[in-house]
Amino acid sequence: MQIAKRTSIIIAALLLTSATPSFSQIFKSADAAPAGTVIYSLPQTSVRVTVTVSLSKFTAGPYAAYSEKYLGTSADRSSKNSCTIEEVELTPLVEADQSLCVALNIGNSKNASANFLNFCSQGLIVAPGYFSAETAPARFPSPMQPAFSEGVANLATQTTQLYKSVTNEDGEVEKVAVPQTQTVAKSLEKKAEETAQLIFRLREKKIDILTGDTDANYSGAALGSAVEKMTMLENEYISLFTGKTTVAKQTASFEVVPKAKNAKQSYVVFRISDTQGLLPPDNMSGRPVYLELTVTDGKIATEVSAEEIAASKGKVAYRMPLVVTARLLDGQTAIGQTRIPVYQFGRLAYFPLDLALGK
Repeated sequence: MQIAKRTSIIIAALLLTSATPSFSQIFKSADAAPAGTVIYSLPQTSVRVTVTVSLSKFTAGPYAAYSEKYLGTSADRSSKNSCTIEEVELTPLVEADQSLCVALNIGNSKNASANFLNFCSQGLIVAPGYFSAETAPARFPSPMQPAFSEGVANLATQTTQLYKSVTNEDGEVEKVAVPQTQTVAKSLEKKAEETAQLIFRLREKKIDILTGDTDANYSGAALGSAVEKMTMLENEYISLFTGKTTVAKQTASFEVVPKAKNAKQSYVVFRISDTQGLLPPDNMSGRPVYLELTVTDGKIATEVSAEEIAASKGKVAYRMPLVVTARLLDGQTAIGQTRIPVYQFGRLAYFPLDLALGK
C-alpha cells in the first residue's frame, strides 16, 4: 500500500509537468535511467526455508564399563551426537529483481496512470528495492553439557602393616608390627562398586518407607516428597553407569533465490551436522539439504531477448509467474513438498499504457 501511494505521488507530479506521450523502456540496472521517468522493477521470487532441529548429545557414564558387573545391565560406553529435523516451513517471498528495471513515462494520459497503478496493486510490477517480508531471527541455544555427580567419595584410607626390628631385654632381635595409615585415591572400579551399593541401599530404603517398615513416620505429602527425592538421587547414581542425554532446539531461516539460467534447479539451502546442528550452505562439514524445483507445466524463460525489449516500447512490461513444485530433500528423503509461483521463471508480458479499461 505504501508503494502504491508513493508511486501515485510521482505520477501526479509527472502529469502536471509532462506533456509528452507515454512510453516505457527496459534497461539493465547498471545503465543510466532516462530523465523524467518512473523506475520500477520486475518481481522475482525468493524462497525462505525455516527449519527447527533437535540436537541430541549423549555422554557415556564414567562407570559404563562396570554396569554389567554391578547392576546387571548393559550400558553404552561411547558418547555420540545426533541432529534430527523437527519442523520445516517453506515460504515464497516477492522482491525486486535488481538486475532488470523498466523506465516508464506516464505522459499526460489518465489511462496510463490508472493502468500503472493497477499493475502495482496486483504485484506484477514492484518498486526498486521492494521486499515482501522482514528478516526472520535465528535461534541457536547452546546445548547443555551433562554433569555427573561423584556418587561416592574419591579418597579412601588405606592401612599398611610394616615391621621394624627391635632388641628385647634378653638381647634378642625381634620384629614388631607397625601399622601405617595413608590416604589414597580410589580406583574407578572401586567407586563403581560403592556407587552400585548406594543404589541398592536407596532401593531398599524406598521399599521400607513405602511398606512402613521404618522407625520414621511418613504420611501424605512428606511420604511422596521423600520417595521423589530418593528416586532422583537413585537416577543420578544410575546415570554414572548408563550415561546422560541432553537435547537442545535450534531454529533458523535460510533463503534461496532461484536462477532461471541454471540448467539444474537444485539448490543447497542449508547443512546439518550431528555435532554443530544447523550450518550455512557453504559450510562443508555438514550434510546438505536441497531445494529442488520442478516445472510441471510450461517452460522456464531464461532471459529477456532484444526482441522483447523492443516490444516493450509504449507498454507496461510485467512478469507472469510460473508455478513449480518445490521439494526439500535430505539425501534421498523428502522432507516436504508444495507448489509455489516463481516470477523469474515466467515470461514477460506487455500491456498498452493508453488503453482504456471498461468498468
